Amino acid sequence: MKKLREGFTTGSCAAAAALASCLWQRDGFCPERVELVVPEGRSYAPEIVPHEPYRCGVIKFSGDDPDITNGMEITAEVSVSDSPGPVTFLAGEGVGTVTEPGLKIPVGGAAINPVPRQMIEDAVRRVFPENGAAVTVSIPGGRETAKKTFNPRLGIVGGLSVLGTSGIVRPMSLEALRDSLYAELKMRAEQGRRDLIFTFGNQGETALRALYPEGCIVQVSNEIGFMLDSARELGVEHILLGGHPGKMTKIAAGVMQTHSHTGDARREAIVTHLALMGADGELMRNVYSSVTTDTAAEFIKSAGFDGVWDRLAQAAKRYCEARVRHEIVIDTVITDGSGAVMGRSGRSE
Repeated sequence: MKKLREGFTTGSCAAAAALASCLWQRDGFCPERVELVVPEGRSYAPEIVPHEPYRCGVIKFSGDDPDITNGMEITAEVSVSDSPGPVTFLAGEGVGTVTEPGLKIPVGGAAINPVPRQMIEDAVRRVFPENGAAVTVSIPGGRETAKKTFNPRLGIVGGLSVLGTSGIVRPMSLEALRDSLYAELKMRAEQGRRDLIFTFGNQGETALRALYPEGCIVQVSNEIGFMLDSARELGVEHILLGGHPGKMTKIAAGVMQTHSHTGDARREAIVTHLALMGADGELMRNVYSSVTTDTAAEFIKSAGFDGVWDRLAQAAKRYCEARVRHEIVIDTVITDGSGAVMGRSGRSE
């Protein structure tokens, strides 16, 4: 198998751009390249794109990771004071601002995470050890691109976040996805939310928001097991889990990572509960031969066995409560593609 190429984070790009801005001011010309060491210990030496005096850019390379910011330019402009002082951070074009508490950056701050801030500060201090400096980081086009990320859910407005802990982008990083999911969950917990609604994606959120307009909804993607573990760690007390039967029936079979490459068991779960209800062989064969749960649902409805969805919701509830060692009260609801309720555990009403 071909080895996938790694890349460098937006934080690495911003730090390199800030270093180039400082060198330009000290030496009187913009360097063609700069070199720095990222937190993981690797050397990073990108080409520098010069703009108006002292604003420098780096084109992000994310390797073989389908990073939404791959190929975007990250720029930094450092305004250096004549007096000693701290390094401060400003959100330029396309970099978001934090508007809700519970994240690593306080409300009102530029969405530049702590490790990138330290990388940028280290870059500035290499050139200006004591001077005060204000660093403006920009990502042209970031405002529109941010709409496709988790930022709107996290209360980060106006653009993207400058991220990275190791300085390296690893292809198809599960860690990066889990970090994003955990960030929202932790934010809600730190806001005092102990009663949450979990769902898988946008379709589930639309359905559940219509059913529970006052609820605090957190998307879990396919990472239900990870997010249940995280909720237990963060002291969440009650979770309503809901969404499409394609995901919920996997959980009813005990599958805690619902991506298709990890596990299925949808048909097996449905057929098992139909059998326990006394369904005939023809219905079970039709369901088992169905490629999708939507098709299976049509057979089930025609045969008058819609009660199976309540049973599956109850089974999903039991598996989830076992996952959190019964330390969180969990209720479940199964919704179809139009948002209508198909089945639910008792308390979910």
